[in-house]
Amino acid sequence: MLKIKLISILSAGIFLLAACGGSDADLTPTVDPNALSTQIVETFSANLTQTAFAAPSKTPVPTLTASATIAPFATSAVSTIPPVSQPTTAGTQSCYSMAFVSDVTIPDNTAMTPGQAFTKTWKVVNNGSCAWDAGFKFAFTGGNAMSGVTYTLPSAVAVNATVDISVAMTAPTNQTGAVRSNWRMSTAGGQFFGDEVYVVVTVGGTARTSTPSYP
Repeated sequence: MLKIKLISILSAGIFLLAACGGSDADLTPTVDPNALSTQIVETFSANLTQTAFAAPSKTPVPTLTASATIAPFATSAVSTIPPVSQPTTAGTQSCYSMAFVSDVTIPDNTAMTPGQAFTKTWKVVNNGSCAWDAGFKFAFTGGNAMSGVTYTLPSAVAVNATVDISVAMTAPTNQTGAVRSNWRMSTAGGQFFGDEVYVVVTVGGTARTSTPSYP
């Protein structure tokens, strides 16, 4: 639209100059209208380009908004849960103990005939910190019991006191050579403690009687 208006103005100016005087030859324009129109359009386009570069852009520049600061998550203190104490019988049983002192009868490897009856006696001491109660048991724990049965304490045994414990036995008839029998003290409830003592006899040899010896 702007190009058409410029061509119209240019044409009107040329006609006015022709009307103002001079001969027909003098009034004949020497400028090519088409070339002039092209130059005007190029000049106008160049001006528009320069104006576009010179004029500030009306495109709004986005305003950068600072993002909100996210507060770090609060670190909760980790509580330390103390371990749960496990129940133990050590506190109850640690005060009980027994130690072997000597063989009162039937020394190790005493010769026995098959089926021979004998009584084995051990001297032991209460080396714990608690007295042994009446009802504590001296029981078979391994080997060959040789018909021996559990011995039950008839009375309490004080701390540091010694006591002789005897068990009646019979040499086996179905086994020869060295025969061993293991025994140990326990509470009335069956909790063993202290030394494990034993007797060893040789079955099939010449019988030998052992005379008890006391300090």
